Amino acid sequence: MKIEIGQAAPDFALFDTEKNKVTLSEQKGKNVLLLFFPQAFTGVCTAELCSIRDNIAVYNNTDATVFGISVDSIFTLGKFKSEQGYNFPLLSDFNKEVSRAYDSIYENWILDMKGVSKRSAFLIDKEGIVRYAEVLENAGEQPNFQAIQSALKSL
Repeated sequence: MKIEIGQAAPDFALFDTEKNKVTLSEQKGKNVLLLFFPQAFTGVCTAELCSIRDNIAVYNNTDATVFGISVDSIFTLGKFKSEQGYNFPLLSDFNKEVSRAYDSIYENWILDMKGVSKRSAFLIDKEGIVRYAEVLENAGEQPNFQAIQSALKSL
């Protein structure tokens, strides 16, 4: 089901690279930016997440927690995070449930891969309401970070 601005964000529980279970409901009281990305160690994904890493103060200064989410395993994501020095959590949606709940999944992707997260961004306010939603069909594009930051400043 397509996620619409103004609706309650679907709750989830996923593991981060430190094997901690993270739930969206535990984030209530904070703004949350969810960034779904297709695969670790690929060019556009690395550039996107490095951009967040390099500009994390923008999100920290607006009381926003950033989570990167992909269907990669926690072990793959741990290596990716370590090598790139990411300063925000990466969550594994290995079972593809959250990507589907957010309508952010390629059922059929390149090289006959099935069930890969679509590049997408969702800004969720302190009450758990979606305030920005962008799902990209073209994995070669990046979310509109200027629009995300504008939406975040308006919260």
